[in-house]
Amino acid sequence: MDTIKNTIGENFGGMAQGLSTHQFKLSDVPDLSGKVAVVTGGSEGIGYGSIHTLLDHNISKIYILSISEEVAKGARASIAKDLGEEAVNKTKWYQCDLADWKHVKELAEEIEKDTDRIDILINNAGRGIMTHELTDYGVDRHMAVNHMGHAVLTSTLLPLLKKTAEQGGDTVRIVNLASNAHQGAPKDTKFESLEELNQDLGPNPLYGRSKLAAILYARYFTRKVTEAGHPNLIMNAVHPGLVSTKQSTQDIHEPFPILGYGVSTVMEPFKKTQFEGCVSSMFAATKTDKGGQYICPPAVPEEGSPLAQDDALADRLMELTRKTVLEKTKTTVDVSH
Repeated sequence: MDTIKNTIGENFGGMAQGLSTHQFKLSDVPDLSGKVAVVTGGSEGIGYGSIHTLLDHNISKIYILSISEEVAKGARASIAKDLGEEAVNKTKWYQCDLADWKHVKELAEEIEKDTDRIDILINNAGRGIMTHELTDYGVDRHMAVNHMGHAVLTSTLLPLLKKTAEQGGDTVRIVNLASNAHQGAPKDTKFESLEELNQDLGPNPLYGRSKLAAILYARYFTRKVTEAGHPNLIMNAVHPGLVSTKQSTQDIHEPFPILGYGVSTVMEPFKKTQFEGCVSSMFAATKTDKGGQYICPPAVPEEGSPLAQDDALADRLMELTRKTVLEKTKTTVDVSH
């Protein structure tokens, strides 16, 4: 019965969330005075819900990385209306396409020069369920954005994340946006070569595989960093549920022009708002002290698929990430940590 309740509570909005066995509300987010955050995709959707919540709980600074300047301006206007200009002044926006790994590294280095601490990193931005496409580096865009771009960002910021964890004694938290769609990743996923990554598997498997990577990365990081001498620095992956965002109302029509209406329109009354959708992210970013988890809304730890629990697969993923970033950019980013 708990499994059924959790499935409903994890995925749908409104009163359904109260069914879950592990409860957490945005009002449970602690005071964040003095803390600094970095949020990718923080200008809209779940990312906007996250930055709004962090600001509402007195965070001192948020660095927002997203693509559209127009959308970022709209987000700042909304923050000003809801929380005041003082809250807006706590944000700093950078235009960033996570598929451009060299630029991601440069921005991360710029952030490191601009602040002496980072307490929260939310790897939120992502490509949704869309058709196969290669980036300018010649890499599957789902993996390039949803996983590899975030690995470059996290790895470049890692020295400052470690320093923050060591100096303050407080837990420093990294959050990867995963999804229960990771269960749709191909069962024969091996992460052994770029040729494997670049196969056109179809929209759902491509998306699912990139979300599988988000969970594997969190579990890899826990072994290689948290358990290897940095107990106050943790990484978790989260499932947000079915949320009303651009991905589920507009982008879904790119791969499924007709069938997409089932998601964009028929399911709309059952979807979560952007604030309901960011609850698991906020729990992972501000409350839990355990790493390597796959957390479903509001705060339910789940095992994930068998592939998501495969440490050898995680090792191959991160080795392939390291090799691919090095070969494509001629820039060394130590994702092996």
